[in-house]
Amino acid sequence: MNSNLHFDYTTVGHVTIDVLEDGSRRAGGAAFYSALQAARLGQRSLIITRGVAQEIEEAIEPYREELALRILPARHTTTLRTLGSGSTRAQQVLAWAGPIDADLALDTSILHLAPVARESPSDWHGLVGFTGLTPQGLVREWSAPGAVIELAPPTPAAASVAERCRAIVVSERERAACAGMIDAAGAAGAVVAVTAGARPTTLLVPGGASIELDVPAIADPLDDLGAGDVFAAAFFIELAAGRAALEAAAFANAAAAVRVDGLGAGAIGRREEIEARLA
Repeated sequence: MNSNLHFDYTTVGHVTIDVLEDGSRRAGGAAFYSALQAARLGQRSLIITRGVAQEIEEAIEPYREELALRILPARHTTTLRTLGSGSTRAQQVLAWAGPIDADLALDTSILHLAPVARESPSDWHGLVGFTGLTPQGLVREWSAPGAVIELAPPTPAAASVAERCRAIVVSERERAACAGMIDAAGAAGAVVAVTAGARPTTLLVPGGASIELDVPAIADPLDDLGAGDVFAAAFFIELAAGRAALEAAAFANAAAAVRVDGLGAGAIGRREEIEARLA
C-alpha cells in the first residue's frame, strides 16, 4: 500500500494474537480494537503494527475491508494468553514482536498511540492533527516468555510522549503507574479520562477539575475485551471534532457499552447504535 496516503485515524501498536481460556485465538490489542471502532464511526483507519505479516493478516481477515494495515516485519507476533475478565483479568506474554520504529512518517488527522507491550515509538514526524494516548503498554513488564504481565514504572520517554498528546485514556487499575504521564499531559493542556468498568468514568480537565460521569447500566455483559480501547477511539474522535470533554466521554461510554453487550470485535458499534445507547 502507499504509505503516503492520508488517513483520518491511525493507531500505532501491536496487533496481538489473543489466546482465550478455552484455547481459541483471535485478533486483539488496542491498535486493532480502536482502529475498528474508528472505522465504524466513518473514519478512514490505518493500523501501523509489527509482527509476522501472514499471521496478523489472517487474524484480522474478517475486518480487512474496514481497515488499512502497515506491518513492520518481525520474527514473532505479540501473543497474549488472557485469564479471567474485568478487574481480575491477567495476561501472559507468549511471544513479543519487539519495538516499533521510533521514526515514523505519518499523515493522519488523529494519531492514537496504542501500546500493549512497551512497543510504542518515542518520536514521529509528518502531518498529525490530534494525538491521543492509551498508555497501558508503557507501564507493563514481564520477566520471560509465559510470564504474567505486571505493572512497572513507565519507559523513560513516556512523559515526553504524553506532553505531545491532546488526550489520554487510562484505566483505574493503571492510574497510579501512569501518574507521571497524566501529570505531564495535564500540564500541557490535555484532558484525561480514567475508566473503571461499570463504575463512573473520571475526567481530569485542564485547570485541575475532576468530573465523574456514570456509565450505561448493562444487565448481562458478555465480553469486555477491548472495551477501553473502543472508549478511547470514540473519545478521541469526538474531542477532535470539537465536542466538549463531557459530551465526548458520554459518547465514548455508550460506545463501550455497545461493545460489552456483544461478543468479540464484531460487536463494536456504528454511530447509530452508539447514539441509540446514548439516548
